[in-house]
Formats: sequence, structure tokens, C-alpha cells
Amino acid sequence: MELDKSLKVDFLSEIKGIIQQARTNAVRSVDFCRVQMYWTLGKRIFEEEQDGKERADYGAYLLKNLSKELVPEFGSGFSYRQLAFCRQFYKTYPIVNALRSQFNWTQYRLLIQIDNPDKREYYELEAMNNCWTARELERQINSGLYERLLLSNDKEAVLAVARKERIPETPLEIIKDPMVLEFLGLKKEAAYYEKDLEQALITHLQDFLLELGNGFSFVARQKRLLLEDDEFFADLIFYNRLLRCFVVIELKTRKITHEDIGQLQMYVNYYDREEKLPEENPTIGILLCADKNNMVVRYSLPENNTTILSSKYQIYLPSEEQLVKTLKQELEERRLIDNL
Repeated sequence: MELDKSLKVDFLSEIKGIIQQARTNAVRSVDFCRVQMYWTLGKRIFEEEQDGKERADYGAYLLKNLSKELVPEFGSGFSYRQLAFCRQFYKTYPIVNALRSQFNWTQYRLLIQIDNPDKREYYELEAMNNCWTARELERQINSGLYERLLLSNDKEAVLAVARKERIPETPLEIIKDPMVLEFLGLKKEAAYYEKDLEQALITHLQDFLLELGNGFSFVARQKRLLLEDDEFFADLIFYNRLLRCFVVIELKTRKITHEDIGQLQMYVNYYDREEKLPEENPTIGILLCADKNNMVVRYSLPENNTTILSSKYQIYLPSEEQLVKTLKQELEERRLIDNL
């Protein structure tokens, strides 16, 4: 008896799904076998080093000569540098059962280069929770995600969210300042308009959602708000399921003014009164700007403000030195303002 057409389509789709899932599992299995191999190599190298610890340079000597023997037969995956990573891998993760099968060797190699154990745990948890690829993990590490979140939160709060021990309670636990938008490909020296920035963000929406962080989903761009006979257009609207609220983002390719803050406050008020459901939390407004005066922001808003935030953006990945300098300056500015 011949199957009807719709059933054939469903059947074919299911069969393709089985094959694709099997291939995915096979690749993941091979990747994790590689991780286990490098861990075991690291363990043996470390043990051998301990036997020869009377020589201060024995570790370097061992890796150099081991690499000479392995590379001609097994390839560059066993170079001196790679073997050093293996040793560090075992020292960082000494319990083999604690290794995560979701991670490949490239991801673990990025993690073991983080000296701070809290920082390393944060990236490990976030990479697992959000299914980050190695490329995404590297990008988040290089953009200083952990340090940027610590600007507005204490270490334990950041780790508790990553461990899923609690959900974020305030916008400051999610919104980063500064935001790093190097994926847009905009040149630092070029003049561009807000519509260019907006279009670039829409074109790279997936990357922008990654930078925004957990729980964000896109709702609208240039959202039309009609107030009697006057039209206004909010640049970008998102929703955050963790905070359970709308997020209105206004883009400014210059230093923000108190008028910009007032405009955003109007958009936030509109969403609170016209769009927000009773069980949802108050709308958040973010001014994403090229520059800002923190004192102007502070005195343009009520003392108890918790919903209007400003965040500078950078269109390039900062170096480690630039990142440290920027974070120190931001901390110092906030400390001075808080002491007023």
C-alpha cells in the first residue's frame, strides 16, 4: 500500500533528522575522545616530570624531546606548545570525570589559559549554558565579558547566575558597560549616522544578541509610537525573558545629552503604560552611545532610577591593557559619583 504524500514527507524528514543527529553525535564523540587523549598525555607528562624533578629544566627538556619523536609520526598536534597545553590541562583539571563532553579541545585550550579560577569557572559555565562555539568563547574572553559584568556586580552574584543558582534581579546584572561591537566591522575613523549603526546591528543580529547576553530576543526596529498627532520611532526593541520585561535601545553615535535621556524615558513610559502586561516587570531603557558624561546621566535621572541605563560602545576588541585601563577609569568615575 502506497503512503500518502504528507506521510512520505514527514517520514523523510524524520530519517534525515536521525542521520544528522548521529553525525553530530559522532563528531562530538571524536572531539571528546581527543580531549581525553590530551588529558591522559598531560597526566603522564606531569608524572614523568615529577620523577625527574631534581633537574630544574627537566620539564622543558622532556617536552622538547618528546615532541621531536611524536611530530614526524603523528603530526603538528603534538608540538612542544601543544604538549605544554596538555600538561597544563591536566594540572588545571586533575579529575578526568569532571571534564565536560560538550567541550572540544579548542575550548579547553582557551579555558586553561585563564589563571583566575573564578573567571575560568564563569566562562566554562556560560559556554555550557549557552552552547557557545570555540569562536564565541574566544570572543567573549577577549572582550572582557567577565570583567565588564563585575563593574556593576560582585563576583559571587555573577557566578551564582552562571551556576543557575539564581536568576538576575536587576538590569545591571545583565547590561554591560561598555559594550563591544567589533563584529560590525565599522572603522574607527569613519563618520557614520545612527541609521548606519542600526542597520549594522540588524545585519549582525546574532552577534549582537550574544553581546547583549542571556535571555534577549529581538522584537522590533524603528517601532512607531503615535502620541496624538506626533510620531516617534524607537530604534530597537528587545525582550528579556530572565528579567521578564521589554528593553528599549536608543542609538547615539555621539556623546549623549540630557535631551536624549528624556526621549528614552518617554519611550520607556509608553511601553510601561501601553505594552507591558500586569505580571511583567518595568521596561528597561538603554542609551547605547559613543560617549557619555556620567554626571549628566546621574542628574538627568531620579535618585532611585533602576530602569534607564547608559552604555558606551566600542567598535573594536580592546587589547588587555586597554581593557584594564577602561575598566579602571569607569570604576574610578563611579566611585567619585557615589561619594558625592
